Amino acid sequence: MAREDGAAVNSRDRLVSAEDEPDEKQLESALRPANLDEFVGQKRVRQQLSLVLEASRLRGRSADHVLLSGPPGLGKTTLAMIIAEEMGAPLRISSGPAIQHAGDLAAILSSLTEGEVLFLDEIHRMSRPAEEMLYMAMEDFRVDIVVGKGAGATSIPLDLPPFTLVGATTRAGLLPGPLRDRFGFTGHLEFYSVEELELVLRRSAGLMDLAMTAEGFTEVASRSRGTPRIANRLLRRVRDWALVHGIDRIDARTSSAALDMYEVDARGLDRLDRSVLEALVTKFGGGPVGLSTLAIAVGEETETVETVAEPYLVREGLLGRTPRGRIAMAAAWDHLGLRPPEHAAFQDPGLRAAFGGTAGAPAADEDAPPLFED
Repeated sequence: MAREDGAAVNSRDRLVSAEDEPDEKQLESALRPANLDEFVGQKRVRQQLSLVLEASRLRGRSADHVLLSGPPGLGKTTLAMIIAEEMGAPLRISSGPAIQHAGDLAAILSSLTEGEVLFLDEIHRMSRPAEEMLYMAMEDFRVDIVVGKGAGATSIPLDLPPFTLVGATTRAGLLPGPLRDRFGFTGHLEFYSVEELELVLRRSAGLMDLAMTAEGFTEVASRSRGTPRIANRLLRRVRDWALVHGIDRIDARTSSAALDMYEVDARGLDRLDRSVLEALVTKFGGGPVGLSTLAIAVGEETETVETVAEPYLVREGLLGRTPRGRIAMAAAWDHLGLRPPEHAAFQDPGLRAAFGGTAGAPAADEDAPPLFED
């Protein structure tokens, strides 16, 4: 995404992005829990998954296929690795975007060994031909390889050893019903509480041999947007700041100073988030304002504002999406230290009704022309 200053902007450029970054893979691997007992949070999913795996071990069979859904950074890849570890099976890792032809999937499936765990990240992005081949492989452990073309084409059945497919998706709604129904267990991962993130940080700090006070952990956890990946990333930045400044024991003041320098505020908002809120409040009186106008006001592309900044602002009740455009909620004015005018958009009964009167409710279809729009 291009900004007015020519710098490229996307979710990976942000310290508070939940997207996986290639240069972090080695660091993250060192912090990953090795089994379900070490995995922090997601209590219900852990309990259910533990039961599924234990039953499979007692039967002496491969575990049922597992579908893990939820926002990025919550531990779907980690759970896939734990499943393989708990079952004492090798793990094969691939992704939906990498499988664009049925032949790609056939090559992977035909090389699996008995009991192996196949992890497909972003499984909803697989091509349709590969997806249809996967149906038979999951259900009957068999695939049909088509050799030749036209009238002379021949279908050769290929038996597969029993295996466990672990699919991960951030967009469960995009999975077709037939594929979703073939998973024996489906777990949805939720955002973490501050208390759970503190446990994640304590474990990570121990592995990093980092001395930190309870208040220091709380400070970092409260700015981590409910996501362990972001929490560990912020912890590393705080560690670096403390190292450069010669601080041996990190407290709340140190954590706050470090994260303030990286422009991550007390609610986990970064520069882009605050720019959107400030433009909405100061330039447009709290809205309603159209998305493209708001994007121009902050010097970003429309897609950047909609997909990178808005989800967290809506979830935190700072921004509302109505049929007439985006509006600043009462919490946005408070966060910016401003007093909303009496005619602020969030006080309009008609606009409140557009999203059920609840901050952070799902977005309404923007059919009506918004104010301040081009």
